[in-house]
Amino acid sequence: MIYLQLFYTFLKIGFFCFGGGYAMLSLIQDEVINHHGWLTMTEFSDILAVSQMTPGPIAINTATYVGYTSAGGSVLGSVMATLALILPSVTMMSIVSRFFIKYSHNEIVQGIFKGIRPVVVGLIASAALVMATPENFTDYRSYLLFSAGFLAAYFYKVHPILLMVLGGVAGYLMY
Repeated sequence: MIYLQLFYTFLKIGFFCFGGGYAMLSLIQDEVINHHGWLTMTEFSDILAVSQMTPGPIAINTATYVGYTSAGGSVLGSVMATLALILPSVTMMSIVSRFFIKYSHNEIVQGIFKGIRPVVVGLIASAALVMATPENFTDYRSYLLFSAGFLAAYFYKVHPILLMVLGGVAGYLMY
């Protein structure tokens, strides 16, 4: 039964989220923590950290881990969640790509994309706010690390991998 629940949950996420992995995080969080109770917020935060550091898209890495954990350490759980998450995208992109090239200069199509872009930015901002929890901001050092990471990424364009390594070293030294 868990395999069907995983498949349905991640299929739903795949169908209704646009904008990539970060835009999916708030819906993934809601489904796996609030709706199903498969993970705690702390576990979800840890998954996101690991998913960000490992190769591949964050939403797929997260789905794979959630599937594995929720199905009691079963690889089949990982496969079901991951397959369900990517199935809508693969299907839609196969269909849309045929028509997009032909109609990309159409005013209606351009208008649709002008409407979708700000919504996607909002979804990404929502994912950031979902992560602003007491589990991630335990004391002043958390805010200091957040500020340093934000400033380094936004203003100085420091590579994300370097920021994660530096954050891990800083966490080790500070805590």
